[in-house]
Amino acid sequence: MDTAFLITAFVTLFVVIDPIGMTPLFVALTQGMSTARRRAIALRACVTSALILIVFAAFGEAVLGFVGISMPAFRIAGGVLLFLTALDMLFERRAKRRQGQADDAEEDEGDDPSIFPLAIPLIAGPGAIASVILLVGQRPGPEGLAMVIGVMLSLILLVFLMFLTGSILERALGKVGINVVTRLLGMLLAALAVQFVLDGLRGFGLAG
Repeated sequence: MDTAFLITAFVTLFVVIDPIGMTPLFVALTQGMSTARRRAIALRACVTSALILIVFAAFGEAVLGFVGISMPAFRIAGGVLLFLTALDMLFERRAKRRQGQADDAEEDEGDDPSIFPLAIPLIAGPGAIASVILLVGQRPGPEGLAMVIGVMLSLILLVFLMFLTGSILERALGKVGINVVTRLLGMLLAALAVQFVLDGLRGFGLAG
């Protein structure tokens, strides 16, 4: 087993997925939800993102190419969707949608951030997808694929464990602290979304 390759894969995916930085974002997106619902969202997001990354690790750019989608186009689409989520966080639209709901169990099932934006594009975003494709390309064959998938799954598990500490972080920050963090993260998400779009445009040769 190539230890150097495993270290490279782990560091690359750790930086791209950023389990630590994802935790306060998860708290902001699930603010006011019950512990059970938050746990279910965390599990759904992690399982979904893991499956997506496994598919792209196994089949690479052929998946996007099959439906005629280039990686730059995927980056632009992810950036636009992420920017819409950032606007929701900045203007408290998510919080307003929850007003008047007496019980967390009666929350609108459609207001579920597990698939978007948590699984896509935050965990299994263009960066993570591109990373697994490139890593598998560096070590072709079943062994390389298994190592990349193993490293990726270990990081997804770390993300899930960090998400489970979200309620602790929420209690530590308090309502005011969460509101401040939500807006700050909204700004960061907006900037990240713009960066995704610029990266996509650069791929088309339209940005410097």
